[in-house]
Amino acid sequence: MKYLNLTFPDPARNLACDEALLDLCENRGEEGVLRVWEPANYFVVVGYSNKLLSEVNVSACDAKSIPILRRFSGGGAVLQGPGCLNYSLVVRNECSGIPADLTDSYRYVLSRHLSLCANHGAAAVQIQGVSDLALEGRKFSGNAQHRKRRCSLFHGTFLLHFDIALIEACLFMPSRQPAYRQHRSHETFLCNLSMAAQDVCAALRQVWGAEEALREVPLDRIEALVGERYSRKQWNFKY
Repeated sequence: MKYLNLTFPDPARNLACDEALLDLCENRGEEGVLRVWEPANYFVVVGYSNKLLSEVNVSACDAKSIPILRRFSGGGAVLQGPGCLNYSLVVRNECSGIPADLTDSYRYVLSRHLSLCANHGAAAVQIQGVSDLALEGRKFSGNAQHRKRRCSLFHGTFLLHFDIALIEACLFMPSRQPAYRQHRSHETFLCNLSMAAQDVCAALRQVWGAEEALREVPLDRIEALVGERYSRKQWNFKY
């Protein structure tokens, strides 16, 4: 598996990069890629089928000059920004051992991340809901996926030193909630994991065997996707 530590300065290219890496593996036979990135500025990302006005406080985002974008995978709305480390994992379906069942596939990926946290002193971390990691019942990692015929993308977040109060201001209570949330507000439901970003990156690289650097980043495909989707209001505000 190849490794890529790359953060673009703008939200659209960061989202487009994940899709471009999936396309790279799907169409060119790349063995798999692990990418890590952490944005310097805040922006909101809604899941592919989210109804934006139900999930996002648009007026609050506008007042704070926080852009709103839509990703191509499922899951709920998230606030991105400094202190939120992202991973993107592209694997080949036939040789990765990823189960076909949706819940089982998340368990396969998150069990490795669970061991990552346990090895760094977070022994109280558990897999919760379908696709979360939580520390003593408070979520610090949300995850989503997008599958193609040959390859799958799993991507998600690690809250490390994030401004959780800002999430409260920008996002409404989600329309779909896991049972373990128990209708808690963002501030009482979410938490930061006490790990340094470089330690999480190194541990992710180890658990996924991402030893060799990805040399050829699909920049042309990223630019094409930015133009086709991620910079367009018709895409970001489609629902």
